[in-house]
Amino acid sequence: MKRLLILFSALCLLSSVSSAAPAKGAEPLVVSRGETVNLADFVVPGKTTVFDFTSKFCPPCQAYNEPLHELHAKRADVAVVKVDINRPDVRGIDWESPVARQFDLHSIPHFKVYGPDGRLRAEDKIVFGADGQVDRTASSNAARVIVDGMINSGK
Repeated sequence: MKRLLILFSALCLLSSVSSAAPAKGAEPLVVSRGETVNLADFVVPGKTTVFDFTSKFCPPCQAYNEPLHELHAKRADVAVVKVDINRPDVRGIDWESPVARQFDLHSIPHFKVYGPDGRLRAEDKIVFGADGQVDRTASSNAARVIVDGMINSGK
């Protein structure tokens, strides 16, 4: 009976720890590594949370690394979460990874911005027309515009 009580207590402790809201750390959090991800699990309450879908094999993504790190460090109201789309064993941008398919990614860097209330404020979106070409009137880089504005306002 004592062992059962100890096991039950340990399970209760673990469940309370895992259900805690995410907090902003000193460094941007890196999640996914190619696997599917529930972004809601990583939205930081009370902060604008920037999700940066990225790959170490993407030069434009790498150009955002330092500015996003600085944004995360300098702005108490902003948390950056990097969503690595590459599975560990794949060389090159992993367009076939579960997370790339989950979010229908065709271009990176790709951003999603959530407000302090946890609601999606903006996201980048590529829409293809019936001819298979990018429909520039339906596509949007709204999240990138917000991210670039936050980065540039700190300079």
